[in-house]
Amino acid sequence: MRSIGAYVPKKVLTNEDLEKMVDTSDEWITKRTGIKTRHIASEEENTSDLGLEAAKLALKRAGLEAEDIDLLICATISPDYFCMPSTACMIAKKLGIANVPAMDISAACSGFIYALSTAKAYIESGMAKTVLIVGAEKLSAIVDWSDRTTCILFGDGAGAAVVAATDKKEEAIIDTNISADGKFYDYLITPGCGTERPCSEEVLKERACFIKMKGNETFKVAVKTLTNDVKELLEKNGISSEHITYFVPHQANYRILSAVANALGLNEKQCVITVDKYGNTSSASIPMAINEIFEEGKLKKGDLLLLDAFGGGFTWGSAILPFSPTTP
Repeated sequence: MRSIGAYVPKKVLTNEDLEKMVDTSDEWITKRTGIKTRHIASEEENTSDLGLEAAKLALKRAGLEAEDIDLLICATISPDYFCMPSTACMIAKKLGIANVPAMDISAACSGFIYALSTAKAYIESGMAKTVLIVGAEKLSAIVDWSDRTTCILFGDGAGAAVVAATDKKEEAIIDTNISADGKFYDYLITPGCGTERPCSEEVLKERACFIKMKGNETFKVAVKTLTNDVKELLEKNGISSEHITYFVPHQANYRILSAVANALGLNEKQCVITVDKYGNTSSASIPMAINEIFEEGKLKKGDLLLLDAFGGGFTWGSAILPFSPTTP
Protein backbone atom coordinates (compact mmCIF):
# COMPACT_ATOMS: atom_id res chain seq x y z
CA MET A 1 0.00 0.00 0.00
CA ARG A 2 1.68 3.16 -1.30
CA SER A 3 -0.74 5.75 0.05
CA ILE A 4 -4.02 6.37 1.81
CA GLY A 5 -6.64 9.09 1.53
CA ALA A 6 -10.15 9.80 2.80
CA TYR A 7 -12.98 12.25 2.56
CA VAL A 8 -16.04 12.95 4.70
CA PRO A 9 -18.90 15.35 3.94
CA LYS A 10 -19.12 18.57 5.96
CA LYS A 11 -22.51 17.98 7.58
CA VAL A 12 -22.34 16.26 10.98
CA LEU A 13 -25.37 14.46 12.43
CA THR A 14 -25.17 14.04 16.20
CA ASN A 15 -27.06 11.72 18.51
CA GLU A 16 -28.85 14.76 19.83
CA ASP A 17 -30.03 15.51 16.28
CA LEU A 18 -31.38 11.97 16.00
CA GLU A 19 -33.31 12.40 19.25
CA LYS A 20 -35.44 14.94 17.36
CA MET A 21 -36.03 12.55 14.45
CA VAL A 22 -36.81 9.17 16.04
CA ASP A 23 -37.54 7.72 19.48
CA THR A 24 -33.97 7.31 20.74
CA SER A 25 -31.42 8.98 22.99
CA ASP A 26 -27.73 9.81 23.04
CA GLU A 27 -27.29 7.50 26.05
CA TRP A 28 -29.00 4.57 24.30
CA ILE A 29 -27.02 4.97 21.07
CA THR A 30 -23.67 5.47 22.82
CA LYS A 31 -24.13 2.50 25.14
CA ARG A 32 -25.12 0.07 22.40
CA THR A 33 -22.95 1.24 19.51
CA GLY A 34 -20.28 3.68 20.72
CA ILE A 35 -21.37 6.13 18.01
CA LYS A 36 -21.61 9.84 18.85
CA THR A 37 -21.63 11.49 15.39
CA ARG A 38 -21.72 10.61 11.72
CA HIS A 39 -21.23 12.65 8.52
CA ILE A 40 -24.02 13.06 5.97
CA ALA A 41 -23.55 13.95 2.30
CA SER A 42 -25.49 16.78 0.70
CA GLU A 43 -28.09 16.17 -1.99
CA GLU A 44 -25.56 17.37 -4.56
CA GLU A 45 -22.91 14.83 -3.49
CA ASN A 46 -23.04 11.37 -5.05
CA THR A 47 -21.08 8.35 -3.89
CA SER A 48 -18.64 8.88 -6.77
CA ASP A 49 -18.02 12.45 -5.62
CA LEU A 50 -17.00 11.21 -2.18
CA GLY A 51 -14.80 8.54 -3.75
CA LEU A 52 -13.28 11.08 -6.12
CA GLU A 53 -12.02 13.29 -3.29
CA ALA A 54 -10.50 10.34 -1.42
CA ALA A 55 -8.91 9.06 -4.63
CA LYS A 56 -7.38 12.44 -5.50
CA LEU A 57 -5.77 12.61 -2.08
CA ALA A 58 -4.42 9.06 -2.31
CA LEU A 59 -2.93 9.78 -5.74
CA LYS A 60 -1.35 13.03 -4.52
CA ARG A 61 0.24 11.31 -1.53
CA ALA A 62 1.58 8.55 -3.77
CA GLY A 63 3.11 11.13 -6.10
CA LEU A 64 1.07 9.78 -9.01
CA GLU A 65 -1.16 11.14 -11.75
CA ALA A 66 -4.43 9.60 -12.84
CA GLU A 67 -2.79 8.23 -16.01
CA ASP A 68 -0.45 6.11 -13.87
CA ILE A 69 -3.38 3.93 -12.75
CA ASP A 70 -4.03 0.76 -14.76
CA LEU A 71 -6.96 -0.61 -12.72
CA LEU A 72 -9.62 1.12 -10.63
CA ILE A 73 -11.78 -0.82 -8.18
CA CYS A 74 -14.59 0.72 -6.16
CA ALA A 75 -16.26 -1.11 -3.28
CA THR A 76 -19.75 0.20 -2.54
CA ILE A 77 -23.32 -0.79 -1.68
CA SER A 78 -24.66 2.68 -2.40
CA PRO A 79 -23.74 3.23 -6.06
CA ASP A 80 -24.59 6.34 -8.02
CA TYR A 81 -26.83 4.31 -10.30
CA PHE A 82 -28.93 1.21 -9.61
CA CYS A 83 -27.39 -1.11 -12.21
CA MET A 84 -25.09 0.81 -14.50
CA PRO A 85 -22.77 2.53 -15.00
CA SER A 86 -20.59 1.39 -12.13
CA THR A 87 -19.47 3.91 -9.55
CA ALA A 88 -15.89 2.98 -10.50
CA CYS A 89 -16.60 4.20 -14.03
CA MET A 90 -17.95 7.47 -12.66
CA ILE A 91 -14.88 7.98 -10.45
CA ALA A 92 -12.61 7.17 -13.41
CA LYS A 93 -14.48 9.68 -15.57
CA LYS A 94 -14.15 12.41 -12.94
CA LEU A 95 -10.44 11.65 -12.50
CA GLY A 96 -9.90 11.76 -16.25
CA ILE A 97 -8.95 8.08 -16.51
CA ALA A 98 -9.89 6.43 -19.81
CA ASN A 99 -9.21 3.07 -21.47
CA VAL A 100 -8.46 1.43 -18.12
CA PRO A 101 -10.53 -1.30 -16.42
CA ALA A 102 -12.89 0.07 -13.77
CA MET A 103 -15.26 -2.10 -11.78
CA ASP A 104 -17.39 -2.15 -8.66
CA ILE A 105 -17.29 -4.77 -5.92
CA SER A 106 -20.43 -5.41 -3.90
CA ALA A 107 -19.36 -7.08 -0.66
CA ALA A 108 -20.96 -4.65 1.80
CA CYS A 109 -18.73 -3.80 4.76
CA SER A 110 -16.04 -6.25 3.61
CA GLY A 111 -15.76 -4.44 0.29
CA PHE A 112 -12.43 -2.70 0.85
CA ILE A 113 -10.69 -5.96 1.80
CA TYR A 114 -12.27 -7.68 -1.22
CA ALA A 115 -10.89 -4.84 -3.37
CA LEU A 116 -7.46 -5.12 -1.72
CA SER A 117 -7.40 -8.87 -2.32
CA THR A 118 -8.41 -8.35 -5.96
CA ALA A 119 -5.70 -5.73 -6.44
CA LYS A 120 -3.14 -8.11 -4.94
CA ALA A 121 -4.17 -10.86 -7.35
CA TYR A 122 -4.01 -8.57 -10.39
CA ILE A 123 -0.56 -7.30 -9.43
CA GLU A 124 0.89 -10.72 -8.60
CA SER A 125 -0.43 -12.14 -11.87
CA GLY A 126 1.18 -9.33 -13.84
CA MET A 127 -2.17 -8.03 -15.11
CA ALA A 128 -1.70 -4.67 -13.36
CA LYS A 129 1.09 -2.66 -11.78
CA THR A 130 -0.65 0.24 -10.07
CA VAL A 131 -4.18 -0.13 -8.73
CA LEU A 132 -6.43 2.49 -7.19
CA ILE A 133 -8.90 1.00 -4.72
CA VAL A 134 -11.76 3.03 -3.31
CA GLY A 135 -14.37 2.35 -0.64
CA ALA A 136 -17.15 4.91 -0.96
CA GLU A 137 -20.62 5.09 0.55
CA LYS A 138 -23.57 7.45 0.68
CA LEU A 139 -25.50 5.25 3.07
CA SER A 140 -27.79 8.12 4.04
CA ALA A 141 -29.50 7.52 0.69
CA ILE A 142 -30.40 3.91 1.49
CA VAL A 143 -31.23 4.29 5.20
CA ASP A 144 -34.82 4.50 6.41
CA TRP A 145 -34.71 7.61 8.60
CA SER A 146 -37.88 6.50 10.38
CA ASP A 147 -36.31 3.21 11.50
CA ARG A 148 -34.52 3.87 14.78
CA THR A 149 -32.80 0.47 14.74
CA THR A 150 -30.77 1.29 11.61
CA CYS A 151 -30.70 5.05 11.02
CA ILE A 152 -28.54 5.62 14.11
CA LEU A 153 -25.77 3.40 12.77
CA PHE A 154 -24.75 4.65 9.37
CA GLY A 155 -22.80 7.56 7.92
CA ASP A 156 -21.30 8.71 4.63
CA GLY A 157 -17.67 8.90 3.55
CA ALA A 158 -14.94 7.47 1.37
CA GLY A 159 -11.42 6.12 1.62
CA ALA A 160 -8.90 5.24 -1.07
CA ALA A 161 -5.49 3.63 -1.40
CA VAL A 162 -2.89 3.07 -4.09
CA VAL A 163 -1.57 -0.47 -4.27
CA ALA A 164 1.46 -1.00 -6.49
CA ALA A 165 3.88 -3.70 -7.56
CA THR A 166 7.19 -3.96 -5.69
CA ASP A 167 10.37 -6.03 -5.83
CA LYS A 168 10.87 -5.64 -2.09
CA LYS A 169 9.32 -8.44 -0.08
CA GLU A 170 9.13 -6.30 3.05
CA GLU A 171 6.82 -3.85 1.23
CA ALA A 172 4.40 -6.38 -0.22
CA ILE A 173 0.98 -7.36 1.08
CA ILE A 174 1.63 -10.43 3.23
CA ASP A 175 -1.73 -12.15 2.89
CA THR A 176 -5.46 -11.64 2.50
CA ASN A 177 -8.43 -13.88 3.13
CA ILE A 178 -11.96 -13.27 1.90
CA SER A 179 -15.01 -15.48 2.25
CA ALA A 180 -18.81 -15.53 2.37
CA ASP A 181 -21.84 -17.54 3.45
CA GLY A 182 -25.16 -16.70 1.82
CA LYS A 183 -27.29 -18.63 4.30
CA PHE A 184 -27.33 -15.50 6.47
CA TYR A 185 -28.46 -13.29 3.58
CA ASP A 186 -31.59 -11.96 5.30
CA TYR A 187 -29.83 -10.82 8.49
CA LEU A 188 -28.59 -7.67 6.75
CA ILE A 189 -30.39 -6.85 3.53
CA THR A 190 -32.04 -4.30 1.27
CA PRO A 191 -35.01 -6.51 0.33
CA GLY A 192 -36.65 -4.41 -2.37
CA CYS A 193 -36.00 -3.03 -5.87
CA GLY A 194 -33.94 -5.98 -7.12
CA THR A 195 -35.17 -8.86 -9.27
CA GLU A 196 -36.42 -10.71 -6.17
CA ARG A 197 -38.83 -7.86 -5.46
CA PRO A 198 -38.80 -5.34 -8.33
CA CYS A 199 -39.65 -1.73 -7.65
CA SER A 200 -43.41 -1.29 -7.17
CA GLU A 201 -45.84 0.81 -5.19
CA GLU A 202 -46.02 -1.98 -2.60
CA VAL A 203 -42.22 -2.17 -2.23
CA LEU A 204 -41.96 1.58 -1.82
CA LYS A 205 -44.86 1.66 0.65
CA GLU A 206 -43.11 -1.00 2.74
CA ARG A 207 -39.86 1.00 2.50
CA ALA A 208 -38.23 -2.23 1.36
CA CYS A 209 -35.64 -0.34 -0.69
CA PHE A 210 -33.84 0.59 2.54
CA ILE A 211 -31.41 -1.33 4.78
CA LYS A 212 -33.02 -3.86 7.11
CA MET A 213 -31.04 -5.61 9.84
CA LYS A 214 -31.48 -8.30 12.47
CA GLY A 215 -29.10 -6.70 14.93
CA ASN A 216 -28.68 -9.34 17.64
CA GLU A 217 -28.27 -12.20 15.18
CA THR A 218 -25.73 -10.24 13.13
CA PHE A 219 -23.74 -9.34 16.26
CA LYS A 220 -23.35 -12.97 17.34
CA VAL A 221 -22.22 -14.25 13.93
CA ALA A 222 -19.91 -11.26 13.37
CA VAL A 223 -17.90 -11.63 16.59
CA LYS A 224 -17.35 -15.37 16.13
CA THR A 225 -16.53 -15.16 12.43
CA LEU A 226 -14.20 -12.16 12.68
CA THR A 227 -12.24 -13.69 15.55
CA ASN A 228 -11.79 -17.07 13.90
CA ASP A 229 -10.87 -15.57 10.53
CA VAL A 230 -8.11 -13.41 11.97
CA LYS A 231 -6.72 -16.19 14.14
CA GLU A 232 -6.45 -18.44 11.08
CA LEU A 233 -4.72 -15.74 9.03
CA LEU A 234 -2.21 -14.95 11.78
CA GLU A 235 -1.43 -18.64 12.39
CA LYS A 236 -1.10 -19.32 8.66
CA ASN A 237 1.57 -16.62 8.35
CA GLY A 238 3.31 -17.28 11.66
CA ILE A 239 2.50 -13.84 13.04
CA SER A 240 1.47 -13.22 16.64
CA SER A 241 -0.75 -10.44 17.93
CA GLU A 242 2.14 -8.52 19.50
CA HIS A 243 3.75 -8.10 16.07
CA ILE A 244 0.74 -6.12 14.83
CA THR A 245 1.27 -2.36 14.98
CA TYR A 246 -2.36 -1.45 14.28
CA PHE A 247 -5.53 -3.51 14.20
CA VAL A 248 -7.96 -1.72 11.86
CA PRO A 249 -11.36 -3.41 11.92
CA HIS A 250 -14.48 -2.41 10.07
CA GLN A 251 -16.09 0.27 12.23
CA ALA A 252 -19.55 -1.19 12.77
CA ASN A 253 -20.17 -1.20 16.49
CA TYR A 254 -17.85 -0.58 19.43
CA ARG A 255 -19.07 -3.69 21.25
CA ILE A 256 -18.13 -5.89 18.27
CA LEU A 257 -14.71 -4.24 17.91
CA SER A 258 -13.99 -4.59 21.62
CA ALA A 259 -15.08 -8.25 21.74
CA VAL A 260 -12.92 -9.21 18.74
CA ALA A 261 -9.87 -7.27 19.98
CA ASN A 262 -10.09 -8.91 23.40
CA ALA A 263 -10.43 -12.37 21.86
CA LEU A 264 -7.31 -11.74 19.78
CA GLY A 265 -5.27 -10.45 22.72
CA LEU A 266 -4.80 -6.99 21.21
CA ASN A 267 -4.24 -4.01 23.49
CA GLU A 268 -5.86 -0.58 23.34
CA LYS A 269 -2.87 1.09 21.65
CA GLN A 270 -3.03 -1.40 18.77
CA CYS A 271 -6.74 -0.87 18.07
CA VAL A 272 -7.89 1.89 15.74
CA ILE A 273 -11.37 3.08 16.67
CA THR A 274 -13.21 5.76 14.69
CA VAL A 275 -16.81 4.49 14.93
CA ASP A 276 -17.56 7.17 17.53
CA LYS A 277 -16.89 9.95 14.99
CA TYR A 278 -18.10 8.48 11.70
CA GLY A 279 -20.49 5.64 12.53
CA ASN A 280 -20.66 2.67 10.17
CA THR A 281 -19.52 3.76 6.70
CA SER A 282 -19.49 0.20 5.31
CA SER A 283 -16.75 -0.30 2.69
CA ALA A 284 -15.27 3.13 3.45
CA SER A 285 -14.69 2.55 7.16
CA ILE A 286 -11.34 0.72 7.03
CA PRO A 287 -9.53 3.13 4.68
CA MET A 288 -11.05 6.06 6.56
CA ALA A 289 -9.66 4.63 9.82
CA ILE A 290 -6.22 4.07 8.28
CA ASN A 291 -6.27 7.64 7.01
CA GLU A 292 -7.14 8.84 10.51
CA ILE A 293 -3.98 7.44 12.09
CA PHE A 294 -1.93 8.58 9.08
CA GLU A 295 -3.09 12.18 9.45
CA GLU A 296 -2.53 12.01 13.20
CA GLY A 297 1.10 11.15 12.49
CA LYS A 298 0.83 7.73 14.12
CA LEU A 299 1.15 5.54 11.02
CA LYS A 300 4.76 5.12 9.92
CA LYS A 301 6.50 3.32 7.08
CA GLY A 302 6.86 -0.36 7.87
CA ASP A 303 4.05 -0.46 10.44
CA LEU A 304 2.18 -3.75 10.22
CA LEU A 305 -1.56 -3.45 9.67
CA LEU A 306 -4.16 -6.10 10.44
CA LEU A 307 -7.47 -5.42 8.70
CA ASP A 308 -10.71 -7.22 9.50
CA ALA A 309 -14.26 -6.79 8.20
CA PHE A 310 -17.68 -8.41 8.22
CA GLY A 311 -20.73 -7.39 6.21
CA GLY A 312 -24.03 -8.25 4.62
CA GLY A 313 -24.11 -11.37 2.53
CA PHE A 314 -22.65 -12.45 4.89
CA THR A 315 -19.16 -11.60 3.64
CA TRP A 316 -15.98 -11.28 5.64
CA GLY A 317 -12.29 -10.75 5.10
CA SER A 318 -8.97 -10.01 6.73
CA ALA A 319 -5.57 -8.85 5.56
CA ILE A 320 -2.02 -8.39 6.88
CA LEU A 321 0.16 -5.82 5.19
CA PRO A 322 2.90 -3.31 5.93
CA PHE A 323 2.29 0.36 5.28
CA SER A 324 4.76 1.08 2.48
CA PRO A 325 4.32 4.68 1.34
CA THR A 326 6.17 6.07 -1.64
CA THR A 327 7.77 8.62 0.71
CA PRO A 328 8.55 8.13 4.43
